[in-house]
Amino acid sequence: MNRVTDRWVLIVTILASGMGFIDSTALNVAIPTLQASLNASGSDVFWIVNSYLLFLSSLILIGGAMGDLYGRKRVFGIGIAIFTLASIGCGMATDVGVLIAARALQGIGGALMVPGSLSIISAHFDDTRRGEAIGTWSAIGTLTTLAGPLLGGYLAEQGQWRAVFFINVPIAAIALFGLIRYVPESRAAETGKRLDLIGAALIAFALGGVSYGFLQAAEAGFNLIAMGAILGGILALILFIVAEARIAHPMIPLTLFRSRTFSGTNLLTFLLYGALGAVFLMLPLNLIQVQGYTETQASLAILPQGVLLMLISRRAGAWAGQHGPRLPLTFGPFLIGCGFAWLAFTGITTGINDYWLTFFPAIVLNGVGLGITVAPLTTAVMNAVPAGRSGIASGVNNAVARTGSALAVAILGAIALLTFVGAVERGATGLALSPEAQTALVSEARNLGNAQVPDLIPTEQQATIETLYDQAFIEAFRWVMAIGAALAFGSAALGWISLRPTRRSESVL
Repeated sequence: MNRVTDRWVLIVTILASGMGFIDSTALNVAIPTLQASLNASGSDVFWIVNSYLLFLSSLILIGGAMGDLYGRKRVFGIGIAIFTLASIGCGMATDVGVLIAARALQGIGGALMVPGSLSIISAHFDDTRRGEAIGTWSAIGTLTTLAGPLLGGYLAEQGQWRAVFFINVPIAAIALFGLIRYVPESRAAETGKRLDLIGAALIAFALGGVSYGFLQAAEAGFNLIAMGAILGGILALILFIVAEARIAHPMIPLTLFRSRTFSGTNLLTFLLYGALGAVFLMLPLNLIQVQGYTETQASLAILPQGVLLMLISRRAGAWAGQHGPRLPLTFGPFLIGCGFAWLAFTGITTGINDYWLTFFPAIVLNGVGLGITVAPLTTAVMNAVPAGRSGIASGVNNAVARTGSALAVAILGAIALLTFVGAVERGATGLALSPEAQTALVSEARNLGNAQVPDLIPTEQQATIETLYDQAFIEAFRWVMAIGAALAFGSAALGWISLRPTRRSESVL
């Protein structure tokens, strides 16, 4: 093999996947600044995150199949181009609607780009070098994940949240240059495979319907529109399962779920990554909008979590390979649940000076729990199916994780908004405010942590209203953390129930 080509295959795949890692992790820290800049409501914040996740999760398996059919290099390059153009649209967005639409387009690009990284590496490197190449890709990917919050925090603090998106442009230019000039084309050897467009449409409608319904309910209550969207999404999900069981080339082969281990680990993934998606969105909002951290301080506060994940993950994966994944997939999610429970009991602090006794212990528990969980979970999923189906098993698990995040952000986001508005309404009843002032106060509460004191509030009561907003956010935050902890503990129970104990001398299967 040509060493220059080998080097460029790694550079291209690392840069492209790095765009996705940095974009997602940096955005969470930059969202408070972005929300203030675009005057986004609370539901807008959740849609900014979810519009990307919805399209990514519903199309990612189609993206992988397109690469196998039409050429991995070609589809990967198209994905990079779409993701980059969408990033420019995000960076240039002048209102929330444009940003949400551009984020959806990013999700489509990501669905073509994300599966291509590992498939191109796997197709290019032979068995003797593939493990080393994937290890390099994974290690650098972890570093970019760590760098994302730091970059997002710094740029947001400088008032440059748009640069979180624009930074993708030079990265993509280098990746496309290397892809076009050096990376060879490859396709799957099997023939006769077809794209499951019906399945992709149904799952996209299911996720979109449920997400829209819950976030609409947070804005206007469970009216006919909200209930119709939720029921329509559930119906689409049922039709998706029926279609996947009947078509010749399903996006998700339901026969995989005959394996108790595969079903259990994917349900574990769904619950755990759902909790992680909602919690890690709410945590920076709390740190910045309520606790008074700067964006940089918030990103540094969260950093130990990623560092612990990086340090522990490899050892946990090796341990699971020898002894089986049952214990790490029980103990790891349990620690994460304990971390979320700790956060649920953390109220309003005096800021960064209280960090070590308030948020730091929870972040350590989360980091250790994630480090123990991530690699063994991948091992368990891959070992649950025959070697020839490991690619589709990995893709399904990836889609399940992102689907869990998308639904949890919508549902727990709606709970957070309803809790926040309800707390503000209750607090307002004890204040001597005019009906107009009370209406303005509740209306402003729909902005969640970015809620501002309305002009109709008398000057002497403005500090009271600011305290009311903070207390209402903490109440909403506690509900999300408590539900996240319950989901994590449920994941721990699934790890114990669905995985059989494995002796060292036995196969994991």
